[in-house]
Formats: sequence, structure tokens, C-alpha cells
Amino acid sequence: MDFTAPPKPAAALCGVVSADGKIAYPPGVKEITDKITTDEMIKRLKMVVKTFMDMDQDSEDEKQQYLPLALHLASEFFLRNPNKDVRLLVACCLADIFRIYAPEAPYTSHDKLKDIFLFITRQLKGLEDTKSPQFNRYFYLLENLAWVKSYNICFELEDCNEIFIQLFRTLFSVINNSHNKKVQMHMLDLMSSIIMEGDGVTQELLDSILINLIPAHKNLNKQSFDLAKVLLKRTVQTIEACIANFFNQVLVLGRSSVSDLSEHVFDLIQELFAIDPHLLLSVMPQLEFKLKSNDGEERLAVVRLLAKLFGSKDSDLATQNRPLWQCFLGRFNDIHVPVRLESVKFASHCLMNHPDLAKDLTEYLKVRSHDPEEAIRHDVIVTIITAAKRDLTLVNDQLLGFVRERTLDKRWRVRKEAMMGLAQLYKKYCLHGEAGKEAAEKVTWIKDKLLHIYYQNSIDDKLLVEKIFAQYLVPHNLETEERMKCLYYLYASLDPNAVKALNEMWKCQNMLRSHVRELLDLHKQPTSEANCSAMFGKLMTIAKNLPDPGKAQDFVKKFNQVLGDDEKLRSQLELLISPTCSCKQADVCVSTTQLWLNVVWGTEPVTLDPQREIARKLANPKQPTNPFLEMVKFLLERIAPVHIDSEAISALVKLMNKSIEGTADDEEEGVSPDTAIRSGLELLKVLSFTHPTSFHSAETYESLLQCLRMEDDKVAEAAIQIFRNTGHKIETDLPQIRSPGSKRLSKWQNSMLSK
Repeated sequence: MDFTAPPKPAAALCGVVSADGKIAYPPGVKEITDKITTDEMIKRLKMVVKTFMDMDQDSEDEKQQYLPLALHLASEFFLRNPNKDVRLLVACCLADIFRIYAPEAPYTSHDKLKDIFLFITRQLKGLEDTKSPQFNRYFYLLENLAWVKSYNICFELEDCNEIFIQLFRTLFSVINNSHNKKVQMHMLDLMSSIIMEGDGVTQELLDSILINLIPAHKNLNKQSFDLAKVLLKRTVQTIEACIANFFNQVLVLGRSSVSDLSEHVFDLIQELFAIDPHLLLSVMPQLEFKLKSNDGEERLAVVRLLAKLFGSKDSDLATQNRPLWQCFLGRFNDIHVPVRLESVKFASHCLMNHPDLAKDLTEYLKVRSHDPEEAIRHDVIVTIITAAKRDLTLVNDQLLGFVRERTLDKRWRVRKEAMMGLAQLYKKYCLHGEAGKEAAEKVTWIKDKLLHIYYQNSIDDKLLVEKIFAQYLVPHNLETEERMKCLYYLYASLDPNAVKALNEMWKCQNMLRSHVRELLDLHKQPTSEANCSAMFGKLMTIAKNLPDPGKAQDFVKKFNQVLGDDEKLRSQLELLISPTCSCKQADVCVSTTQLWLNVVWGTEPVTLDPQREIARKLANPKQPTNPFLEMVKFLLERIAPVHIDSEAISALVKLMNKSIEGTADDEEEGVSPDTAIRSGLELLKVLSFTHPTSFHSAETYESLLQCLRMEDDKVAEAAIQIFRNTGHKIETDLPQIRSPGSKRLSKWQNSMLSK
């Protein structure tokens, strides 16, 4: 039921007034005028409402009888009444009058119709308060208007747009989360009929809808956003042309004055695309035009927008609009640096949400991985690593190859990002095996590549490799047996150059420990010119093993001064570099030393419970950066034995014995038993040079003696070398190993003599 049929001439309606000029009221209802009280007026209006509510379109006699009353209710007296209850009852009567007299309305004056609909619209504001005693009557008013499509009669008015705009704004402003689905449904019916059955949507009316999609409004009233979203979905076929015209005016013709929302066009496009891409069918070619703009900032804005549209999880824009996609990819080579940077950042989301587009992106990322701008090369790495950490299958070997290349970048920031990114992938997929053997095999080259970097001249590279080894390749916080198993099989699977690099790393760390030990020994000697000279030389040597050796010299001098003044600090350092220091002791010692320096330098309060302070500091690691303390931290981390101690050596020897006995997991770990044994002995031989004291246990030597029984000459030779490096105190400390007549000893002695 609606008012789309043309109304009858005014004379036909106005001629039905009763002959005596009086208004006929329903039975029991007295005359309603300004002579009665408001309460009495409300009482009589309620009876009138009930009468009109019960009437239908077929009640011809009643329609004629109550036509004067219908005209009377539209008088200024009622439309301007100060009492809101009176206004609500009159609005309900008018809504029923439109229903009863449809398709003609009893009001023929255009001005009067406008006044009536603006009046009714104002009453709809009462829908906002669902707890109001009158809410049911407001709901009835809305339901009646929606069912009859009463507002459609306004199409005949020249200024109907004013009425529609006011209606839309009112409904969007009152909708809230306390409304049920019926309220939203009636609002949608009311608005969608105006959009779909009218001659078009004006810009102002469109703005009243679109404004609810702008982020600020969206966050303010989620229900109005949802209402606008559903309305647009329902009317997409009709409203799409109006939307296209709006964006054409702003984007192509540059007429921002056509709408107050012109400055929000990109936000609106993003929201409209998420609601229904069909709303933008004619807009996308306009975006392709803007991508080629001569203004770099304008291109940047469009790239940011399209990055969201192409990259969103459910988007198929790249496949549906290939010309736009290809044009967008061209921005990876844009002359404007921020545009290239934005394009690269987009690639990460695209790889994660649309892996099928990886092939398209690969060639463009390849070029950008050699970009002259450091920030862009850096972000290429971040893009690829971020996607790979989400799912390794999202990146192909070529993309990982780009990261591999950047580990040798001329800029430290880029090299660091590439190295750390690869280390994280190795830990996730090889060490933890989160995606199975196939994924592990895909990135197994990482361990070798990272260790190869130790050959670089930069001290920063060397230090980062040491950090990566301690945190990602063989995490030092693992339990001893697990840590040594990780080291055992890592060493067995490294290529020769990586093995040499790892050996060199331990050698350098051991040498630095020796330098610190010698520095502490100098502190024990009487002060002299020779002593000061020797100490200075030692400090310069230590500084060369720290980041930025030039600045490190000053910091090392300060550290040495603190050492000279603080006996407690010296004792902590003595413990740390002691050959008998265990890995657990090293961790505590490093923390204690750092804490004590913080206290000395005024960044931590003095405490009577250092262990408690250490725990607190570890739990709250965010401290103000102090270059001196950072340098000390580097030094402590380099000299701290966080991997190898006597317990670790014992665990390594046991692992090797299991390989000898054939009970180890060698094949499962990807190495043959023979390779595991040979590599294990080589590993122990290297450690016997750098950590000889850690071998001093009967259990370790007993296990090593088993290697001498093997027929493999290389295995026996390695075992003998280990005894040579570590066994000089066996006779005094472990007599049971060297007891006269021992068959095992005889074999060892004969082997030693033959060499």
C-alpha cells in the first residue's frame, strides 16, 4: 500500500465537510479545541487514535464522516502543540489517516503536506528511548509509516528532499543497541522505499547515509553504521550510480565543494568496498586514473587505499579488476619514495591473505630489495619475514633468497633485520619443527648462512652472530640435555665453512675471557708504570671486541676504573670467567654484575637482597638506555659461559655414546650415526681447547675411553687429542682412571705412544 497513485483534485476532498460545518467526532468524544485542558485533550485524542486505528480502507462511510476531523488534526493548533504527548497522538492519527485514505491523501496543499511530514518526522525522535512509557506508540507510528510507505507521497513535492534528509538524519540519530530487529527493519523499509522508488538520490540525501560510514561517526554509533550498511546493500542497484557520480565529481573533476564529505572519500571507498564491491563498480576506473596523478602525495593516498582493498582477506579485487591491479603494482617502481615504501608494506598483508598473488609480487619485491633507499630494503625484509613467520608456504624460495642477499647489505640496520629474521624462521621451523620436516628442509640452509657471516670484518656482525647462536640456533635457556642435543645435531649438520666459523666464535670468546682474566690479574698487582701500561694495552684489546671500538675505549676505561674501586664487582667477574663456572652460575653472575653496576651508577636503588632485585629487574627489563651499561652488557654476554660447563660436556659425551651404541635419534634428526659420531668427537675436540676444565669428571673420561675401542682411526685420534688437551690432571684428580693395570688405560697409553 503506498501513495504512488496521483491524488484526486482538492475540490473532491474538501467538498465532504458536513452541511452544518461541524466536525464529526467518534462516539463518546467531545469537541477537541483550545478551550479544554491538556489532560482532557490527551484523553479525547486517545479515543480518536483508537477509532482511526480500527478503520480500514474499505470503510467508505466512515472515511467521509471523519474527513473534516482528519483536516482538523492537521491544523497548526495540533502541529505546533507544546505538549509532546499531544503531538505523538496527533502523529499516530495522521499516520493512520494516510493509511486509510491511500492512495489519495486528504491534504492537497503542498505546503500543508510538507508541514505534516516534517511534524511526523520530529515525533520519530521519540524512538530513541526504548524505556519510555510511550515507546510502543512511537513504534506503532514507525511501523504504520513503513508499512504504508507514507513518505512516498512527498515525491509530488518540489522540496521533498528537505523532508527525506530530515527523516534519514532522524532515524540514523535515534537507532541504538536497545532496539530490536523490528525497529531496524521498519527503518530500512521506510528509507529504502524512498531511495528505490524516487527519481534519484540527491547529494545531500546520500551524505546523510555516507556520513555514518566515516570512522569518527562509526565509532560513535555502531548501530547507525550497521543501519547504513544494510541500507546500502539493499539499495545497491539504485544507489550505485549516485555514489559513482559523487566520487567522479570529487576524484576526477576535483569539485570538493559538492559535499561536506569530500575530504573523506578514501575512507568512504574503503567502507563501501567492504560493504559491497558492487557499490564501486564505476569508481574503480577513477582510482586507476588517480594512481597516475602527477602529485606524489595524491598517488600515495590512493596506494594506501588500494593496499587495504587488495589486501583485505575476503577481497577478490585483484582477480576481478586486473588492469587496476597491474596499475597498482606499477607503484612499486614509483619515483616517490613514500609510495614505494607503502607498496612494500602492503605486500606483507597481501602475501598472508592472498598467497595466490605471491607470483605477481615476487618480481617487484626483487627490484625493491635492491632499492637505493635503506628504509625500503629494510621493509622488504620485514614484509617477507612477517609472512613467513605466519606460514612458511606463503613465501617462495625466491623471496627467502632476497632476505638471504640482504644479510650482506652495506647498511647495518638492513643486515641486522635480515639476520634476525632468518634466525627466527630457523628457530620456528627447524628447532621447534612447527610445520613438519618439509618446512624444516626449506630453511635448513639458514644455520650455515648465518654462521658464514662470522667471517665478515665488522664486529657488529660477529656479535650479532654470537647473539643469534645463543638465542636461536642453540638457545642457552634450554635445559642442559636438550641444549646439548640441539648443539650436537646442529654441529653434525653444518657445512665445513659454518663449522669453522662456529669454532672461531668459541675461540674468540675464549680469547676475550683470557684478556679479561689477565686484566683482573693486573688489578691484583701493585700499581706501577709497567702495570699501568700493560693494563692500558689490555683495555684497548678488549675494546676492539666490542661494538664501535672507538667509543668502547672510553667505556672500557670507565669500567676498569669501577673494577679498581669495587672489590665486589671484581669478585663477580672472577666467578664469571672461572673455568669451573657453570652455565646457571653464569646467568646469575651476569645479572648480579649488571645490577651492581646500575646501583653504582645511580640507576637502581641499593638493596639488601640482590637476588630479589635481580628477579625484579628480569621481570621489568625496560630500563633507561645507558651506553656505558650497554657496553658492559655486551662484554658480559661475550665472556659468559652460557652453553658449556661440565654438565654440558657430560651430556654431549652421553649423546655420542648413544650414537656409538645405535640407540640415538640420529636418523630422525637427519644425520647418519657415523656422521654424528665423527662430528660429536670433533665438537668435543674443539671444546677441549676452549673449555678443558669442563671435561674433568670420571664419567666423561670413562665415556671417552669407549671411543678408543672403535676401529675408526679418525675417531680414536680425536679422542686421544681430547685426552691430551684435558687429561693432564687425571693422575692426581681421578686416579681410578689411571690405575695401574687398567686395560682401558693400557690401550690409551699405547695409542698415545704410537702417536
